[in-house]
Formats: sequence, structure tokens, C-alpha cells
Amino acid sequence: MTSQDGLPEQEDGSTTTSSYFRRRSLYEELGLSMDLFVDGGANAEPGPAGDPYRYQSGAGHPAGHPNQAGTATRADDTESFLASLRSEEDADGGSGYLPAQGEPGSYGQDGYDVTDSYHSTEYTSRTYRGGLDAPTGSDSFGSYLDLGSSTERSSLLDRDPAPPTRPTSAQLTAEHVLRQRAEQPGRGWRKAVFQATGGLVNLGPAPEEIRERELVNRARTPLRGCHRLAVISLKGGVGKTTTTAALGSMFATLRGDRVIAMDANPDRGTLGEKIPRESTRTVRDMVNNAARMTRYADVREYTSQAPSRLEVLASDVDPFVSMAFSEADYRISVGILESFYNLILTDCGTGLLHSAMVGVLGLADSLIVVSSASLDGARSASATLDWLEHHGYDDLVRRCVAVISTVHPGGGNVDVGKLEDHFASRCRAVARIPFDPHLEEGAIIDLDELQPATYEAYLKLAADVGDGFAIPPRL
Repeated sequence: MTSQDGLPEQEDGSTTTSSYFRRRSLYEELGLSMDLFVDGGANAEPGPAGDPYRYQSGAGHPAGHPNQAGTATRADDTESFLASLRSEEDADGGSGYLPAQGEPGSYGQDGYDVTDSYHSTEYTSRTYRGGLDAPTGSDSFGSYLDLGSSTERSSLLDRDPAPPTRPTSAQLTAEHVLRQRAEQPGRGWRKAVFQATGGLVNLGPAPEEIRERELVNRARTPLRGCHRLAVISLKGGVGKTTTTAALGSMFATLRGDRVIAMDANPDRGTLGEKIPRESTRTVRDMVNNAARMTRYADVREYTSQAPSRLEVLASDVDPFVSMAFSEADYRISVGILESFYNLILTDCGTGLLHSAMVGVLGLADSLIVVSSASLDGARSASATLDWLEHHGYDDLVRRCVAVISTVHPGGGNVDVGKLEDHFASRCRAVARIPFDPHLEEGAIIDLDELQPATYEAYLKLAADVGDGFAIPPRL
């Protein structure tokens, strides 16, 4: 009995492929035709014209060529052929057919020499399960499948070949096509060596430069819409306004989007004095003309811009007028600014109970709590966090960044490290700003005039705040 695929079946219905494939592989390695499997017969049908030794079926001899028995070759009888394989396998205990030992240079039961012109090393392509064609010439069938167990061969033959994947334009990415270049040094003697050798010697950036680039990338974290950042403190003279102006200048320098700092101090604010003053207009003037604020050019009339690209919206100089700045006024001004700016920094007053602070805390996405490097300054900053936690602003405390600003030279007897540990246990991050003579002047802040340690401290602060930009804004 044979299966639908032409292979003999056992009584349990499984095909006997083991000896069949072993004999096939042996014949193909010797370069003989698979038609030598067929016993001598008669009436073999020739193949295509011009190839008398290629047959559609039958023994591997030309039509009419006699075998050793003296009879002509016959057409291939697949049933009898496979049945003979089964009987041979049963006879030798399932070890498979082994060809008879012949004279040197001969092979097979007919004893033909392998160089006999009657033999063709090609044979008709036979299709097996899975759509595989039998190899021609001396190709081994092992190139098509691993000759393991019959179960493994059946699973390979039954499996449909996977269709070839066609390339698409999505595969043409810069990472896939462009050659990756080593990172180049941006400053120092490493850059000098790189330029002097025409790029042949690239020592890469120094560890300090690598760390600075990482901080810059964190400060450039993309924003989701407009981010409102409030800078607060219960105690005056701790560097709150200086922190707002310096941090805003750092963001404006590093980022490509628009950054503005707004003075919401109900008393006389000094944020407008930290940059060159271009406009005499104030936040009060903008609120009074809110209906006319339809374009960026309209808002720009009320702001002053520093060389760092930071824009500042100053408060009124007269403290009696600025006291009228209420929660409603703050919400109106923020509603105007958030349509044209990506980052809004608010310099708040020292109180937590005035009307404008209610609007500040209600709209803030994140906070910066500023403390001086002193005991009373740290107590005031920590009390600010206590008040926020007891009034339902726990989420702002979790997002908060604490700043310990050294506004006076010398540290005295205060262990600033313990202050950092205290705020680190309550806030998301802590930044320490060292004393800097340029900041002590209280005049216009220029980042280029800062000492290297101070510049790096504000860069780290910008990176810590920038990490919060990835947090979804408050609803």
C-alpha cells in the first residue's frame, strides 16, 4: 500500500521513509540517477527529445537497452518499486538496501560502470511533500532537510515554505544606512589633537564633557504642551528670584522652544531687574489688554528679552498697585502666555496665603522650593513642604525640586550635606548652588560670567527639572 505521496505505508499508516531517503542520498552522492532504484524491466518511456538518457519514468537506461537478465528496460511501476523497497527492508531487518558488491568501477545490481554513457546523472524532478523538488546531479538530499527521525522529516516536509519578505521604505533608516561615527571631542586638548591630525586620531570626549552632554540632554526633555513651573519660598533673601532668572536663562539657552519668566510677587518684585529691560510694560498692563492678545507679537510688546533668549514679564514697581494682583489676574495672564510659550517660570512672593498664590498652586505642574544654606532658611523651606502636604498639594511635593542656595561666602557651622539629605527624603531631587560673586551683585545675570562650578550647578538643576517634563501634566 502506498500513501497519496507515493511513499509506502506500514500497517499503522505511517510511511517508510527511513530506508528510502538513505538509499536516495547514497545514490545522489555517487552521482547516479535515482532511476537505478527500479529493477530491470521493459518499455521505458524516453524523456524530452534530444536527451535519450533522461526519462519521465523508468530505469536509468535508454529505451530498449538490455539489462543483465537480457530483457529490455520497462516503464517505472511506482507501486511495484516501492513495494520492492518494503520487501528488501523487511528482508534485511529494516537496515535498508545495500547495493551488491561488484567489480571495481561498477555499482548496483546491473553492474554498470559509473562512467557508462548509458547513465545520466540527471533525472526527472519529483515533487515531495512541502513542494520540494528532488535535487539533480550530485546534490545531496540533505541540503533540503536534516536526515533525523522520520517524525522530524515529516514535520519538515509538511511545513509550507515561508513567503519571501519584500523590503519596504521603512527599512531605510539613518541607523540602518548611515555609518556610525565615533563621538568627537568638543573642547580641550582632545579636540586639538583631533583637529591637528585631520580627524585620524579621535580620543573621544573627556568624561567631564560626556557628563555635561548627558545633563544637556536631560534639560532638553521634550515638553507635553505648556509646562508651568513655580519657584516659591516662605523666606525672603534666599535667592528665589536669582534662581528663577538663572534657571530660566539656562533653559532658554539650551532649548529651542520659548521660555518666559513671570513675576507674580504681590509686593514689589525684582525679576525685571535681572535682565536688560526692553519694555516698561508690566503684567498688570497685559491683563488689562487681554482681549487684544491674539498674536505672539502682541505679547512681545510687554516682555523684555535677555541675550540668553529668556523673556521676562515684569511686575509693577509700585507695591500698592501690585497688591491688586489677584488669583483671577494670574489665571488670565497664564492663559495668555501658555498659548505662545512652552515653559512658564513663575517667581512667587514669600507668602502662601495671598490670592495670587492660590492661582499659582492651582495651575503649577511642578515646584521649586528654595532654601538658603542656613538653619532658618532650611526650616522655612521645610515648613513650606509641610503646608503644601496638609493642604492637598501632595502631588506637587512629590514632583518638587529643592534648591539650597549659598547666598553668602563661607559655610559657617552649617552641615550642608545634612540639609541635602533632609530635602532628598522629601523631594524628587536636590540641587546645591555654590556662592558666586556675580550673583551676589544682584544685577543683570549673565551665564557667561558665572564661575564654572556655579554654571555646572545650574545645569544640573535644569537637568533635574527637565526630568519632570516627561511626567504627564496635572489635569
